[in-house]
Amino acid sequence: MAARPVDLAGAAAAIAVLALTPLWFDSSYLTGVLTVCVIYAIWASSWDFMSGLTGRENFGHSLFIGAGAYTAGFLSSIWMASPWLSLPLSVVVAVAFALLVGFPTLRLRGPYFALAMLSAAAIMQRLMLIFWEYTGGEEGIYGLEPLVHDPLHYYWFVLAVMVVTVAILTLAAQSNWGLLLRAIRGDEAACQASGINITFYKIASLAVSAAFAGLGGALYAHYQLQVSPPLFSVVTSITVIIMVYVGGMGTIWGPAIGAILLTLLTEMLRGFGEYRLWIYTLVLIFILFFLPGGLVAPLWRRLTGGRR
Repeated sequence: MAARPVDLAGAAAAIAVLALTPLWFDSSYLTGVLTVCVIYAIWASSWDFMSGLTGRENFGHSLFIGAGAYTAGFLSSIWMASPWLSLPLSVVVAVAFALLVGFPTLRLRGPYFALAMLSAAAIMQRLMLIFWEYTGGEEGIYGLEPLVHDPLHYYWFVLAVMVVTVAILTLAAQSNWGLLLRAIRGDEAACQASGINITFYKIASLAVSAAFAGLGGALYAHYQLQVSPPLFSVVTSITVIIMVYVGGMGTIWGPAIGAILLTLLTEMLRGFGEYRLWIYTLVLIFILFFLPGGLVAPLWRRLTGGRR
């Protein structure tokens, strides 16, 4: 389905607001928060491309995020390679992990794929601790070289990567490939009976999802200038999944905006101290219980008269 003019106008306005906000407030803290926001947007949209379209929920998305981040860490801090080399190589490594784990696990049915991916991420987190001589253990790897030294310029660079990521994944989701992925979600048995190689399409979509997740992991590593085992944790994966549900599963752009809004909400609630987690949890429960289809994408469609 082609994008409507109102959708393109809304996207352009949102990008303009994100790009100009650091200039309006002139705050290095806000610039840093927005940088994390758009990185989470990359992770959320990448998760949505595979799991949101096929319905095969991936509870181990942090496996690809951590793989990309640690690739950047090893290249930049230990092997002293150019930090720009870490971006394409993080994509390659994340895709390699996707193929390695995807071939045996995507044949599983029911909840077993989600559990298998969760286990793979947990194993990688544990391996980072076991081989502490090479990975830095709990402290991780420090001293990464920044891609761009100016924080504002780096934010604009990451924002551009996020826009390109969402655009590519949205176009792919609206193509015949995306139609096939949605068909697999609707009735996998019927697709297989029709002669569609569903395993190929699921593995290919997982590889694409992993590629952008790994890229986001490398961008995060070069922003924090360090990587550590919690990047592989289940908390990272669940956080991304919540962002997708809030944004609107299967829309690509909805999860990206949901990630930005929830990350900003987390920072805004810091002033509430120990009550911050309570308020955040209540907001999520309200959204997930009363708006099971998500908040961002359904609300935009309702406001603009689009298809629900």
